[in-house]
Amino acid sequence: MHFPVELALGPARLPVHLLCEVLAYSLGYRLYTHLRAGHADRISSAHRQWIFVGAAAGALLGSRLLGLLEHPELLAHPPGGWLYYFTNKTIVGGFLGGLIGVELTKKRLGVTASSGDLMVFPLLLGLAIGRLGCFFSGLEDGTYGTATPLPWGIDFGDGIRRHPTNLYEILFLGALALLLWLLERCREPLADGRRFQLFLSGYLLFRLLVEFIKPTAALPGLGLTAIQWACVAGLGYYVWVWDNRKANLNE
Repeated sequence: MHFPVELALGPARLPVHLLCEVLAYSLGYRLYTHLRAGHADRISSAHRQWIFVGAAAGALLGSRLLGLLEHPELLAHPPGGWLYYFTNKTIVGGFLGGLIGVELTKKRLGVTASSGDLMVFPLLLGLAIGRLGCFFSGLEDGTYGTATPLPWGIDFGDGIRRHPTNLYEILFLGALALLLWLLERCREPLADGRRFQLFLSGYLLFRLLVEFIKPTAALPGLGLTAIQWACVAGLGYYVWVWDNRKANLNE
């Protein structure tokens, strides 16, 4: 296989990564509308729209900010000029920024019901399709792993067999989806908001660990990359949430 993988459309060539991104958004949204139509939603359509706005704004800012912090040495002299500040992005930053945007919007609207539970399976589907696109983009996307002698290492075009970390993520997302599905069918229903909490905390834990086999250097003197520290912060937030909830139940 030659990377990046492209589809030939006459004289034009379409990157498979772009096609996967379009499919991720469209199929994820279709699954969301299907799930919402089949379940009673405690949040009104008007409030849902404002929550989406808050999520999008927070995700955009969080994704760009963490993407820039991932390589602080490039901030003073960005490659490609000022556009660099607007093109760098990370999924972890998008999730955490989106979480902050949603919580602030819900507080403003007075919404207390979970808005994330309904989004979990659409997000898992969209992420898996998007990561498939990352795999097909090869070295261009920057989501590959470090060199490995393991038999499933993949040469993305530079002669080095690397961990296909994007494929690892797809396998993890599939396993997480199955685990959540089984949890909700083999025991009592999860508490309101718990599905999203388990999803995001599981994803943050995975990213914290998988970043150790990616070539991104740790922040100087801090031992971990910017993405890993963001994962630690997100996991710490959920530990605090669960401890508070447990304390309230015991009162």
